[in-house]
Amino acid sequence: MVSTKLTGNYIFRKFECGLSKYETSELCFKSVRTITRWDGGQEIPPECKRLMRMYTGREVGISESWIGWRIAKENLISPNGLSISSNKVLTGTAILEIGAEQDSYNLSLIIKTARSLRNTLKS
Repeated sequence: MVSTKLTGNYIFRKFECGLSKYETSELCFKSVRTITRWDGGQEIPPECKRLMRMYTGREVGISESWIGWRIAKENLISPNGLSISSNKVLTGTAILEIGAEQDSYNLSLIIKTARSLRNTLKS
């Protein structure tokens, strides 16, 4: 019978991050044997822990401006719970890149209309 010792590292990797030994080894550029040693209690290097948290959406970045942001499935989630898809990021960036005054005016009209429609649909 094979028993697995439930160390803090094992719980972190398996249950908090949801990563298999193989996935962790690929992500951190380490061998499966190294991951097994981590599971047994050997210290996980801080950079690998951070990478595991970032990869599984538990952490986005290291600067203060990213505090509270996370990734869920394929969306970026803001601290106030707004779900932002990659298409929204690209659209917003494209509009900001254009930067023409008329475009800014049209953008504000589009946003006001979208908010009105959203509030109407919620009612």
